[in-house]
Amino acid sequence: MKGLRAADAVDLLRWLGEKQVFFNTATGKSSRMGLKTGLFLFGAVLSAMLLSAAEPARADFRICNDTKSLVGVALGYSSQGDWTTEGWWQIPGETCASLLEGDLNSRYYYIYAEDADRGGQWRGDIFMCTANQEFRIEGANECFERGYQKTGFFEIDTENRDSWMVRLTETGQNGKFQ
Repeated sequence: MKGLRAADAVDLLRWLGEKQVFFNTATGKSSRMGLKTGLFLFGAVLSAMLLSAAEPARADFRICNDTKSLVGVALGYSSQGDWTTEGWWQIPGETCASLLEGDLNSRYYYIYAEDADRGGQWRGDIFMCTANQEFRIEGANECFERGYQKTGFFEIDTENRDSWMVRLTETGQNGKFQ
C-alpha cells in the first residue's frame, strides 16, 4: 500500500459509525461499541496503514553529483581481501545514484570520477585499474599488462557505517577536481 488517502480515512470513520453493534459469539449477546472504542479502533487501523506505507531505511553507498554536468564514476573496494573496481555509473547533474545497495561491507571505498561535459576529474593517489567501457575488474595490480588503464582514485573512509554518501562538487570537496 503506497499511502493512506484522506478519503480512505473518512470511509473508515463512517464505517465505524455505522457498525456500532457487535455480536459476541461466546456469550450470544450483542453489544454497542462506544465512542472511545471506535476512536481507538480507528487510530489503530490508521496507524497500521501509515506504518505499512513507510519506506524502509536504505543502506547504500551513494554518489551525489552536485554539478550541472554529466559525471562518470568508477568505484574501487576490497571484498574478502581481493580488490575490485567497477564502472562506469553515469550520473546526471544535480542527481544522486546508489553505486552499492545494502549495508556496506568495507570501511574504505575508492572513487574516481570524470566530468563528461567539461573534462575535469575527481582523482587521488590510490591507483587501481579501469577500462574505457563498462567494467568490473578483479585485482588492482598490473593494469597495463592486463589491457587496462591505471587510474588514481581518492579514498573514502566510511567509518564502518552501514551507508555513506559522497558529494561531487564543482570545487572538488571530496577529492581533487582538476
